[in-house]
Amino acid sequence: MTNTNVAGGAVVTATSFLTLNYRIILPEGGDLINTFEDKPATLMMGTGQFSPSLEEVMIGMADGERKTFTLEPEAAFGVKNPDLIREISLATLKENSSPEEEYLPGDMIEFNAPNGAKYSGTLVSINEDSAMFDFNHPLAGKTIQFEVEIIGIL
Repeated sequence: MTNTNVAGGAVVTATSFLTLNYRIILPEGGDLINTFEDKPATLMMGTGQFSPSLEEVMIGMADGERKTFTLEPEAAFGVKNPDLIREISLATLKENSSPEEEYLPGDMIEFNAPNGAKYSGTLVSINEDSAMFDFNHPLAGKTIQFEVEIIGIL
């Protein structure tokens, strides 16, 4: 792994291994995640541990640098796709949960796909026959702030 040096210091590249602190600040306030208050994270760039858009803004940052980025929906978690808001029968919902489970709008529920994969959706509404789910990423359509501090670059 090769790092580019700027004035003698390492900078983040597309293949860097990093130790960093970061937080994702929600548009309504509060943090989705904040490693500044706990222990730093480690990240191998380009392996899918972070979304490509979050990795992209870190490229070129220097060891020890701290920045905050505002990411519009297109650059963060995407725009909301109306095709991913779907009605699910209560029978399907019950197949994916225990019989005594009660759900409220806002709950995130995991479903089994026919091919064995799993996917999650947020319950929008429920009635006696069906439930409406949003299968978009929970932050789709939202502008977020991403604060990052590079602690070490290998």
